[in-house]
Parts: sequence; C-alpha cells; structure tokens
Amino acid sequence: MPHEVGYEPIWMQEPDKLSKMEFYKIEKDGLDVIRTIIEEYADQGYSAISESDMLRFKWAGVYEQKPKEGYFMMRIRINGGVLNTKQARMLAALARDYGRDLIDVTTRQAIQYHWLKVEDMPDIFKRLEEVGLYSYEACGDCPRTIVGNPLAGIDKDELMDTRELVDRVNDFFLMNRDFSNLPRKYKISISSSMYNTAHAEINCLSFTPAKKVIDGQEVIGFHVWVGGGLSAKPFLAQQMDMFVTPEEVLKVSTGVTVVYRDHGYRAKRHHARLKFLVADWGVEKFQEEVVKIIGEMPSRGEDLTVGWNAAYFDGVHPQLQDGLSYVGLNVPVGRLYTDELLELADLADEYGNGTIRTTMSQNIMLSDIPNERVEELLKAPVLQRLTPFPNRFMSRTVSCTGNEFCNLAVVETKARAVAVAEYLDANVELDEEIRIHFVGCPNSCGQKHIADIGLQGALVKTENGMVDAFDIAVGGILGPNAQFNTVLKGRVKGDDVGPVLAQLILYYKNNRSEEETFFQFVQRVGVASFQEKLTEVLAG
Repeated sequence: MPHEVGYEPIWMQEPDKLSKMEFYKIEKDGLDVIRTIIEEYADQGYSAISESDMLRFKWAGVYEQKPKEGYFMMRIRINGGVLNTKQARMLAALARDYGRDLIDVTTRQAIQYHWLKVEDMPDIFKRLEEVGLYSYEACGDCPRTIVGNPLAGIDKDELMDTRELVDRVNDFFLMNRDFSNLPRKYKISISSSMYNTAHAEINCLSFTPAKKVIDGQEVIGFHVWVGGGLSAKPFLAQQMDMFVTPEEVLKVSTGVTVVYRDHGYRAKRHHARLKFLVADWGVEKFQEEVVKIIGEMPSRGEDLTVGWNAAYFDGVHPQLQDGLSYVGLNVPVGRLYTDELLELADLADEYGNGTIRTTMSQNIMLSDIPNERVEELLKAPVLQRLTPFPNRFMSRTVSCTGNEFCNLAVVETKARAVAVAEYLDANVELDEEIRIHFVGCPNSCGQKHIADIGLQGALVKTENGMVDAFDIAVGGILGPNAQFNTVLKGRVKGDDVGPVLAQLILYYKNNRSEEETFFQFVQRVGVASFQEKLTEVLAG
C-alpha cells in the first residue's frame, strides 16, 4: 500500500512515465528502511536484504561497498561542518569499533565510514543519536546534509552567524515524509560569507549574502540560487530575482522543494536532478511556480559575495573575536584515523571551546584558540601529519573515494592523488596554489569541474591489459566569474599523471604574468594553448 503523506503525489497520475525506482519509493518510503534495518536485517543478516530495500538503504545514509560482499559505507550528516568534541569522540569510537579506524571527510562536510555490517547499524544509529548526529537521509532522493560556512560565528567575512539558521532548515526537512520522496538527491547550501565558502553555484538550492534597503532601512539577508549540480552534465545555479531575510529562508526553501518534488522529472534517473527542471523551464518560470506557493517576495538587492576561497583555511588566522584564532589543518585527501580524531578532540577541549569544523575541501579546523596558546597547540604530535602548514600541492588536492570502496568508480583515486601531490611538491617549486581534484567516475563527488585542474578516471587498453588513466580538464572556478573547467583531449596513464601535470604547471609558471593565478592564466592564453602543450607532452 502507498505510504501516508501530507500531499498528493501528482506524478503517479502518469505511471507509465516513471522509472522503476519511483514504484519502489511509492511501495515503501525510503525512511521506512531504517526500521526494517533495526527490526529485521540486523538479525537476519546481509543475505536477507531484498533488492528494493538495498536501494532504500540510501535513506539510512548507507551504500553497499565494493565488492558487494556484505560491507557498507555510511555517511554522517554534519550541519554546516560544525561538531562538538562529544560528537567527535563518538565518531572516532564508531570508526574504531566498526569501521577499521578509517574516517573520511567528504566534499560536503560530512563524515564517512567504510567496512560496516548491517548487524552493526542499530548500535551505530543509537550511539549517533545520543550525541545529536544522524546518518538518516545523508543519501537518497531527499534533502541531504546542508553545507555552510565552517567558520560560522567566528568569521570576520560573514554578514551573520548562520549556524542556527542551518539547524532550523535541517530540522524541518530531516525525516519529514512530505519531502522524503524527491525525484533525486537534493543539496542545499546556506552561507553568509563574502567568499562563497559553501559553493553556491553547484548546489540545487543556495543562499548567499546580500543586502537591500526596505522601508528606508538597510536589511541584511540572502539571494537565492537554484539548479546547480555536477555529474556528467554539470550546471551552474541561476539566481532568482528575490531577496530573502533570515526569517524567510525556511519558507523559501520549502517552496523551492515543493516545486521540485511535484514537477521534477521522474522518468529517467540520470535526468531527474533539479538542475534539469530549471534549465528547461528557465529561472523566471521556476520562480513563478515558487511564488505561487510562498507568495510575492522582494526583488534582488545588492550581492555581497566578493570572491571565492574554495573553502581553504589552512594556517593560523584571527577570528572575529579579539584575542582568538582558528587553525586550519590539512587532512590529505580527507582521510584521517580514529586516534587522530580523538587527539583533535583533546586539543579542541584543551585549547579551544570544544568545537571541530569540517570543510568542503575535505579539511578540518580547530577554533577559539587564545592567541597566546597557539604556538603551544602547534607542537601537538597529531599536527605533524594534519599540519596547518602543508606543502603547496598537497594542501590543494581533493579526491573522491575511488574504486577502493565505490562501486561506480573505475579507478583508484585517493592513493593516486596523494602520490601525485607528493610528486609535484618534490619536483615543482611554485608560489601559487593550484587546486587539483581527482574523481573516479562521471558523478564527480570530488567536484572535478570546479578545480584549476580536474582529473576524471578512465581505463585504457595497453599491451599489458587495461590500466588506470585520467582525462584532464583546466580552468574551473566559482564565485563572481564562475565557470566549469574544459576537458583536454589526450588520456593520461595513471602512472604518468604526476610528470604530465608537472609539465602543464611549469608551462603556467614560465609564462604567467606577475601574480597571475592559474585560472587567470588559462583565461588569458586560452584552453587551446594548454591543449597544444598536453599534446606535445604526450607525444614526447
């Protein structure tokens, strides 16, 4: 029987136009699989899991792990990337008890485990809930982890502290059956940072800082973006002609989500994201449909986004609060371990106020450190590997999970990314950061489209069989000049990636003008010049 909801699933009026997954979701809401896991599968084991429920496991924040032999990945929601040390210690303990000590920080500020068994999940759910954390709806066709400014509340460059706002929107959507059956995944970002710390242009729905004079008074609020997303067909979000006060963010979020739920495409899974509806309708028509639900809204005001810092914060930096600093740490390709997270929690308690922050660049920050204690903090042994002063290329390298655990990835990425960064740090001297992102498949969990240099995994046939290879793209950026990078022709074998990238980067270094960033250089000389250089390198 169809599950009970507070709305009419109007898309069921034309069932012949629905994908198979849509019938699974009507037959049993994805949220119901959480109870099934706890009450049935945890006792019956992996072999008892039905095909349809395995697909619904995503609503529990769980994916089957490669090679599909009874292990699972689990993703934990971290609202806006802000954790307390009680939560951090619980996350570390769960990794120790069930996840072989592996902890990954994702490009959406979440925490990800591997090697979990279905028998483990009831205890994991229970222990997470005890500290106010959830894996629920961290995956699935629903509103996922809300990303935000990891510096919220301590940032000199934000217009307001958005932590409470992120929590309010999260709490409304989490486990809300009116929104647990969307056409596909749905990603929200909320940030008032002037440096676009939550990557507004690549989310389904985003709020960025703005101001507007209303009734003679200057009001600080947000502008609204819809329809961003990556994967095989990336789209930059478009801005609606709308100014939103903080009090109205939830109302607007609800209206946008209702339009997507009721009118989004459900015939083909690969064509179901909000970005396709916005692209087809146009942002004006989309806004008209939202306004029918929430009422008229003020027109846009003045954008207050001035740039993009790509969510990098390594080093020691002054906070908004006098006398305090935050310390940005580099977590190489987002991977850390149980003992390291426990040590970070100890440092956050001893030197800070018990807060740990995760970033969309897969890194971690410790905040609220008295300035006079910073030097003492920096001597902590754990900060040797998770250093605030990383080598230049390692500091800006991002990677998805890769085929070590992911069923979709065709190549290994994390170890490869580390090896390439180490090679570049050893062989290329540069005074400018270049962002390098690795992905193992077209889904782009490693956000390769927005990198200075993005690498997407593939396989090539050689006389020794199939080997890992990568396609290279150059020139991506977000912020006021947002654009995706452009793929070059010429697939590079995995073992050659380091030397090939070194040649491309040296081409930039030797020909740039003073203080010209990599993106600016690509814009000036053109992608065609990089194509010529890559062709030359591969021919040599």
